Amino acid sequence: MARLLLLLAAAAAAAFLAVEAASPVASDFIRKSCRATQYPSVCEQSLASYGGTPPPRSPRELARAALSVSADRARAASAYVGRLCGAGTGAKKGSGSRPAAAGPVRDCLENLADSVGHLRDAAQEMGGAGMSRSGTPAFKWHLSNVQTWCSAALTDENTCLDGLSSRGVDAGTRAAIRGKVVEVAQVTSNALALVNKVGPGY
Repeated sequence: MARLLLLLAAAAAAAFLAVEAASPVASDFIRKSCRATQYPSVCEQSLASYGGTPPPRSPRELARAALSVSADRARAASAYVGRLCGAGTGAKKGSGSRPAAAGPVRDCLENLADSVGHLRDAAQEMGGAGMSRSGTPAFKWHLSNVQTWCSAALTDENTCLDGLSSRGVDAGTRAAIRGKVVEVAQVTSNALALVNKVGPGY
């Protein structure tokens, strides 16, 4: 019996180490930078799995990576909500009746589409030539644009969440969408925090 327990413990430990080895590990730079965000563990996980090459090594590069991650997550959430809309949430084909919660869910889909656009614009602006000379009026202007777009994206995501509180949205649909959008809102909030850390000297 004792031997069996030892074997089970060894197997569990091996499985744990395998999962740990397969999981991307955040660099010290990412970990330290993520401390300034509202959701540091989400920040570390999302940026550690970012596929950029080379990995971000400055606050500006990290902010751009965070914006790209946010845009990708928002696009995935938008596709998910779009599938829910396309499937209809309860209406029978050919019945002519409007799917339940179509209004709030479609409004959420529009908000997410806007969010994706804002985040793409912000990431592109962050990587543009206008951000190459820190401390200049042009740098400050471009950084302000990035902050505005990122803030607008976060507002869009929160507006989607607010709309889901409607009584017309069934609990299952609301929970499914909320889980996706909350994740997007968290990475967007983190991205904005990292954007706000970009300034003269970077």
